[in-house]
Parts: sequence; structure tokens; C-alpha cells
Amino acid sequence: MRARHEFRGIRTAEHFFTVPLDHWPEGGTSESTEEITVFAREFVSAEHAPDDVERLPWLLFLQGGPGGRGTRTTSLSGWMKAAARHFRILMLDQRGTGLSTPADRNTLPLRGDAAAQARYLTHFRADSIVADAELIRKTLGADPWTILGQSFGGFCALTYLSFAPEGLREVLITGGLAPLHGPADRVYRATFQRVAARNAEYFSWYPEDRDVVSRIARHLETKAEFLPSGERLTSERFQMVGSFLGGNTRVDALHSLLEDAFCPSPDGERLSDPFLEQVHGLVSRASNPLYAVLHEAIYAQSDATEWAAWRVLGEFPEFKPEAEEPLLTGEMVYPWYFDQDPALVPLRDVASILAEKRDWKPLYDIARLEANTVPVAAAVYQNDIYVDFDLSMETAATVRGLQTWTTADFHHDGIGEDGDGIFNRLLGMVRGQN
Repeated sequence: MRARHEFRGIRTAEHFFTVPLDHWPEGGTSESTEEITVFAREFVSAEHAPDDVERLPWLLFLQGGPGGRGTRTTSLSGWMKAAARHFRILMLDQRGTGLSTPADRNTLPLRGDAAAQARYLTHFRADSIVADAELIRKTLGADPWTILGQSFGGFCALTYLSFAPEGLREVLITGGLAPLHGPADRVYRATFQRVAARNAEYFSWYPEDRDVVSRIARHLETKAEFLPSGERLTSERFQMVGSFLGGNTRVDALHSLLEDAFCPSPDGERLSDPFLEQVHGLVSRASNPLYAVLHEAIYAQSDATEWAAWRVLGEFPEFKPEAEEPLLTGEMVYPWYFDQDPALVPLRDVASILAEKRDWKPLYDIARLEANTVPVAAAVYQNDIYVDFDLSMETAATVRGLQTWTTADFHHDGIGEDGDGIFNRLLGMVRGQN
């Protein structure tokens, strides 16, 4: 443990843990003995007297991703404020992110060639994240703890229930019931349909934006527009601003983005600098490259993903940039990301190797999930464009004792919209209080 701070009703403590790169070594390779660092920040409400903190139970938050660092916050609000009434909160920088040992375009080439880098990254999926968490729990001397998994964090929670349920008191999941089997193709086939429906809903609210999106796509085909970082903005990369569609309030922010798109110039209509700056923040993976590199691998269990989203896209021509009225996309990852994003170009070959990998370890133990005894409650959003409702309910039916709260009131980021309400509802469900 390193620094401690207190501000605006929060006490924080920084923790650095040494963990094995490979939790299940099979041979005498250098990776079998290599260690990495995982960072975590502890949050405690200042309402608790210092002498009482050690008696508080722990709650581990597993954030979305892959490749997302732990939340940085300067005040307790939403779900964290609700949780801090009862828990010490531990916020991980999952391996490879934040202040943990980094895995990015600068550090990965130091591992060797693309094959060596890809082999290294096979240790950065949910199974290794869960093994880190369980080692950390034991290092802290904590009893079985409560975990809250948002999005990909919910995927990790299911892995935790599969392989280390003895470390869990109760599990809360928001927007993160992963499909337990099957190829990644069926995930994208389902989510393309939900993203198309969300596009239709958005354009019914802001019909003028339908023309704006098409104009931008056509404009980018004929005129070179450059992001502040220097690379050219393409039509297909512009479509990534559809990430706004996954939110309750963020969806309306999309309109504010689009209304800034065009500005007059001496050589005709051009995209404005304010628009290009905002788009850059949405489409760059410089801050979370593992999101792109490992995105499809979070679904891989035995078969290769083989760029599943890119292949399934062929079934949905309305998402192609050359469509007459192209739709905005969700969180799908395509091979061209690694040609157009400077942060990903050095990882192009690595991503290709991972897309072809077939011998992935299983992420879930179906038999153990069917015999689960840990209390679990999940918020499942009916119109979630990232984690399909039907696939989520299929998973819910497999995990013994899992309770679901289904709602159309929230989208994927519901915990950011009504975090305290959702948290309290799920905590009450696992404790039989509602």
C-alpha cells in the first residue's frame, strides 16, 4: 500500500499487488515465472470512523472493457455512494490498464515478435483477471467478498462464479450477462439488430440528423478531413460515434455532436474543428488499446473468432459506409481499426493472430454454474445494444439461483444514470429484502 488521501468525504488508499503473469503455468517458459503488477484503489466513506473501517466488508468493482482502467472519481455519488454506506470499495486497474503493468503499443513490442506479443496477451482475459482478484482478496485477508460487475465486469463475475465461488459472498451484475457458449457470430448477429433498432429510434427523435449522418459519410468519401492527431477521418471510422446510442442521456449528446459537424470554408463545406476534436475522443483507442485487441477474445472459448463482427457485417449492408443512408455502429471491432488508428497500427499482426487462435481456455464452467449456491442478482436491459437481452436471459436460466431484474428504462450505462437505485435494488435482491 502506498499513498492515502482524504477529500470531499472520501478516504482513499492505493494498493499495488504482485501477481503471476500466468496463474496456471505448464512448462519452464519465462512466462511461467514472470510477475506483473496490478493496481487497486480503495474507497471508504469518511462517514465511517477510522477505527470502524477494518470491520467493513469489501466490495470489489469489476468495470467494463476489456481494457478499461478502474473508475477515477473525486466524490462519492451514484452506486459508489450507496455502496460506501456498507462497504470498503476496491477498484481494480485490471491487468494491462491504468497503473497496473501496461500492455500497449509501446510495451508490447518489447515482448518480441507478433507471436510472442499475442501469446502474452492470452493472459489478459477474464480468467486471469479473476485469478488476480482472488489472490488480492487473500492478500488483503478478506472474507468472501461482494462483487459488482458492470458490462465486461459481469462477464468476469460469471467466470468468478465458475472457478472461485468460494471467494464470493454475493454477486451483483449490471448489463453483463455473457453468453456462456457458442461462437461470437451469434453475439454480433443479435447486437447488429439491436443497434439498427436504436438507430431508428434515435432518428425518430432527431429526424434532421438522418441527413446529417449521410452528408458526413458522403463528404468523407470525397474530401480529406483530418483528426487533431493527424490521421484522416474515414466514413467507417466516423460511424463509430454510434457508441452514444448505448446510453440513456449520452444518446441525446449525439445530436449536440452532429449539429457542430459542418462549417463554411473558402473551398466549400468542411467539417469543423470542434466536431473533429470530439470525434477523435470517441474513435481513438490510444487510452484503451486492449479493448480493440481483445474485444472478440472475450467470447472465445474453443473456436477462433476470425473477425466475427466483420464477417457478420455482410448480413447487414445498412451498416456499410457506402449504404445510401448508413447506420451508426456499436462497439464492434473490425480489422481496419488496426490500419486507421495510429495507436493500433503497431498491434495489427498481434490482433490477427489472436483472431485466428483456436485453443482458448474455457471461461465458464457450465456444470458449476448450474449448481451455483452464491446469491446472484442481475439488471438486464431489454434494449441493450452491447449485451443482447435474449442471450442474457439464456445465461440467467443456466445459473442456479440467479435473479434478474429486467427493465426497458435503462440502456447499457444504466448504472451511471441511476446507480444508487440499481445498486440498492440488486443488493436487496441477493439479501432477500425485496
